[in-house]
Amino acid sequence: MAIDVYWGSGSPYSWRVLLALEHKRLPYTGHLLSLDMQEHKSPHMLALNPRGRVPTLRDGEYVVFESLAVMYYLDRKYPQHPLFGDSAEEGAVIMRVCCEFQAYIEDHVMRVARAVLMRREDPNSDIVTNSMLVAAGEARTIEMRLSKGDWIVGDKPGASDYMIYPCIKLLLRALARPEARELSSRFMPVEANYPALGRWLQRVESLPGYDKTTPPHWR
Repeated sequence: MAIDVYWGSGSPYSWRVLLALEHKRLPYTGHLLSLDMQEHKSPHMLALNPRGRVPTLRDGEYVVFESLAVMYYLDRKYPQHPLFGDSAEEGAVIMRVCCEFQAYIEDHVMRVARAVLMRREDPNSDIVTNSMLVAAGEARTIEMRLSKGDWIVGDKPGASDYMIYPCIKLLLRALARPEARELSSRFMPVEANYPALGRWLQRVESLPGYDKTTPPHWR
């Protein structure tokens, strides 16, 4: 059965799944949807995913969405090149780190990115500034993990790396904008403020198949 993945350029949630598919070395057909044209809300897509969001993965007759659920499905269905470690204990730590990122950091990163890149909020507002402070503080936790090893959990890249990497890259893209100057001072330059994180970003970018996953409009 062929794997089809429906995704959007610049969506960190989509990028996670593409990185996971490359990690698993699984053949797949990518369907790039225009988010600006609302293609993810088309009748065809709503029949697959009633929430009308990306990514959505179809494996034969089975459909799964929500990026963490997709990675978990791929690991259970195709156990080679695991995303969730080599033991139950390591898998639990990886899942915990993914859930912690979703619970404590992700919304704050996305608020900053949307304020700067999509102009949905004033980037200098108190709520956006607070989100930047939270994201910068939580990044210290990631920095501490990476100061002890090359990857966020264990000695190989896995789901926690692919969960976090796209959001960090989206944040950095936003902070590079002139209108984010005040916000960026709390995070940039990464190499100075988060040296282990900076080296980890380079390691992810050197993984086989990485170039294939980069958002087309970022190239």
